[in-house]
Amino acid sequence: MKIEIREILMKDNDRVKEVLVNVMKEFGVPDQGTALQDDELNSMYESYQLNSSKYYVVISDGDIKGGAGISKLKGSNENICELQKMYFLQDIRGKGIGSKLIKMCLDFAKKSGYQFCYIETMHNMIAAQKLYKKNGFFLLDSPLGNTGHNSCPVWMKLKL
Repeated sequence: MKIEIREILMKDNDRVKEVLVNVMKEFGVPDQGTALQDDELNSMYESYQLNSSKYYVVISDGDIKGGAGISKLKGSNENICELQKMYFLQDIRGKGIGSKLIKMCLDFAKKSGYQFCYIETMHNMIAAQKLYKKNGFFLLDSPLGNTGHNSCPVWMKLKL
């Protein structure tokens, strides 16, 4: 399996949305109060064109199989970014790609001057939570910012 990780291109929009929606549906993510409602899903490339934002796609055997991004945390005046829309199709999970992608995202966040990184996830995404903890994220008692993801019950943060 040949893996490539690169920045998102405009031509990737439809496939990235398809992958993200498929993975969220696989894990039973509610339609309301989650990333399934985000306008960014329809224009992922355009949504990550600010200097302080970046989205990476994971390509396996010529096909986009996942991705993750960094962007300023909505609704927060703190110097904090959010690790966003990190999802992988089943056939590339458990191969160390998540750790590589988190490292790339956090390196970008540090270079962009962020002091903290935040993430929200679902209670049943246990492997993802383990991955985040392994990379230094710790659990919070309440959400940060105003992402609109009020159905995500797990909140984590990392000092960069």
